[in-house]
Amino acid sequence: MTDVAVVGAGIVGLATAYELTRAGASVTVYESGTPGAGQSAGDSRIFRHAHADARMVAFAARSRAIWREWSEAFGTELIASDGAVALGPDVEERLRVMRTVPGVVARPLDATELRNRLPLLAPYDGPAMLDESGGAIRTRAAIDHLSGAVSGALVRDHVMTLRRTRNGSVEVRTGTRRGEHGYVIVCAGLGTAPLAHATGLSLPVSVAAHVRVTFAVRDAPPRRLATLQDTSAVFGESGVYAAPVPDNSRYGVGLAATVPVNDDGRSVDPVTLDAHARRAADYVRVALPGLDPTPVGHVHCWVTTLPWGGDGVAVWQDDRIAFVAGHNLYKHAPVLGRELATLATTGELVDELTPAARLGSV
Repeated sequence: MTDVAVVGAGIVGLATAYELTRAGASVTVYESGTPGAGQSAGDSRIFRHAHADARMVAFAARSRAIWREWSEAFGTELIASDGAVALGPDVEERLRVMRTVPGVVARPLDATELRNRLPLLAPYDGPAMLDESGGAIRTRAAIDHLSGAVSGALVRDHVMTLRRTRNGSVEVRTGTRRGEHGYVIVCAGLGTAPLAHATGLSLPVSVAAHVRVTFAVRDAPPRRLATLQDTSAVFGESGVYAAPVPDNSRYGVGLAATVPVNDDGRSVDPVTLDAHARRAADYVRVALPGLDPTPVGHVHCWVTTLPWGGDGVAVWQDDRIAFVAGHNLYKHAPVLGRELATLATTGELVDELTPAARLGSV
């Protein structure tokens, strides 16, 4: 029996296990596949402070500080220093919200500096901004260091049921074993809502699929390469995000659009996935001429969103079991891990993470 079980070894589960270990708790991490290979898959993600909800901006600022702590602890850069660029009509409002949070530095960009920060981009003279401490998350480095730090706690098996016992512990049954723990935190992505439902909780999670496409830089990799969010529609799409791999030789591009699941709730139409990938390539041809528009890689993953916004996140509790659900959580993993570790060891959860708070509201 360990103090805490964490179900799911994506970035949030690993962050939680790491923070629990640092707090002196004994931990078991259940993961059916390779750590970081589910909704946390890919070579890079965007760290950004830009959100419509000022509370989420503050949450991101707290997370950014912990990313720095982790970088020092692991001796490697976990977020690139090239910044995060955003284009589109909501730039002014995003800047206004970000400026309400102390320590968040963001400012408008003119065409010249935009070209310096994002040399792959076609000419653009619309609203643009730079989040100076945003940038590309070194996802593989983060997963490798966190999973290495908790490797002795990892159990490679799928969790089938959770049940509270008469002695006050929580039973976790997997395909090949039965364990008991003082507390259980479920960060299982697509598997979270079904496990919650089995305990009597109904999580308002919508499931869809998503594809991100990777393209090679045409010439020598630029020294500086910011991440990109584009809601401008100037280049044919009104919801695009993109981030470079660590050596800036490739750029991953995704659309905000998702692919609905089939009636079985667990599969999607591959033709529709292909159509989204083609749209990403079409966008690259127009907006990012510094890239070769022939894809060199794809990431297909599930998306689990809450009804109050695409960046929404919440934690549901049922006695000694907690369930984490939301979307776009990679950047928030450090602060989520720390708060979930506090919940498991003290029983206290910050108000902003309760479902009633609707953190990340649009």
